[in-house]
Amino acid sequence: MEFTEIIYEKKKGIATITINRPEKYNACTPVTIYELTQALTDAWVDKDVGVVVLTGAGDKAFCTGGDQSIRDKGGYAGTVAALPLEVGWQQVSLLIRTIPKPVIARVNGFAIGGGNVFQVVCDLSIASETAQFGQAGPRVGSFDPGYGTGDLARAVGMKKAKEIWYLCRRYTAREALDMGLVNAVVPQDKLDEEVGKWCRELLEKSPTALKMLKYSFHGETDGVMGISNLGVGGLSMFYETDESLEGKRAFMEKRKPDYAKFRGK
Repeated sequence: MEFTEIIYEKKKGIATITINRPEKYNACTPVTIYELTQALTDAWVDKDVGVVVLTGAGDKAFCTGGDQSIRDKGGYAGTVAALPLEVGWQQVSLLIRTIPKPVIARVNGFAIGGGNVFQVVCDLSIASETAQFGQAGPRVGSFDPGYGTGDLARAVGMKKAKEIWYLCRRYTAREALDMGLVNAVVPQDKLDEEVGKWCRELLEKSPTALKMLKYSFHGETDGVMGISNLGVGGLSMFYETDESLEGKRAFMEKRKPDYAKFRGK
């Protein structure tokens, strides 16, 4: 799998996805977004991957949203596979929220606009002391009508979320920690060490329990989709049981299934 605007690496159960446009403060194009969907999907299906890390190249920016230099009337130029950037952004956010593995945002600098949305929808966020956070939508004529508002309000409270979006202020890493926007703040030179520590702790935990917990956290707020994810997570475990396989065997053997022996278990 070859990428041009991200770096995708897998090692010892950790999939690291790096937005690789440091000269643009890791602002995204439709190509970037498309490649993020591909990497996240691969991490989803790879049974050797237990945790995903999302970050940006260099030490100045995690991600600063969509690349404004390619935006014009009607949206962003350079559509890939009929996937406009604004639609693709929601698909990446959806994948981050529903991939059945924890996703950690390694915030190494500016997390502004859509970049802040990405770190908000990650399960956990670890920031360097030099990181800055904020939204830019109303300043540049844009907004996030979905996860970037709803998940933010659930993280920091409705009043604070409205302040962040309406005023487009910048917040330091310490301010982000105090408001519940991130989980931890460390010196820049300790960022990789801290992210690695959290990854190793997660890899020691039950992957099925983590998956079901992730779906449970979103089950109440995501409507039918949330309930579906929770249900499908349970279905995947049910498929591993003799009770489930009895139905399949009976069908193939053209007989009635015998479920009596499974009652009361």
